[in-house]
Amino acid sequence: MPTDSSAAVPRPLKLAAAVVAAEGLVVVVLGFAEAFTIDRTRLVLGLTTTLFLLAYGAGLVLVARGLSRASTWSRGPAVFTQLIQVLMAYSFWGGSTKAVSVVLAVAAVGVLVAIFQKASTEVLRDDPSRDHPPVL
Repeated sequence: MPTDSSAAVPRPLKLAAAVVAAEGLVVVVLGFAEAFTIDRTRLVLGLTTTLFLLAYGAGLVLVARGLSRASTWSRGPAVFTQLIQVLMAYSFWGGSTKAVSVVLAVAAVGVLVAIFQKASTEVLRDDPSRDHPPVL
């Protein structure tokens, strides 16, 4: 978080934060949905999948919070997760999941473009004197 209160978070970065937060909330909802489908025949798989989805979704929400505050630590995880999402979109291409693929790809590319805008990169420039660790 910038220590200078006059430093404004640019609009593209706010948009990226909103999309990443939405992705995180969707993943959390998928985690809860997975929890309700667990049965005895796949107990371990269901539990680990649920825990992974909940942790990943919470992590995305935390990264979105960092982006919305222009914290430099959030840039790397945001870019990494969006690159993974582009690969996931590619894996869903074809058949009945083509729409899912398009949504994943558009969201990921949109976030990447927003993060790499000049205004966003300037405010996310690595400056340890103005960055603080996330407060939960």
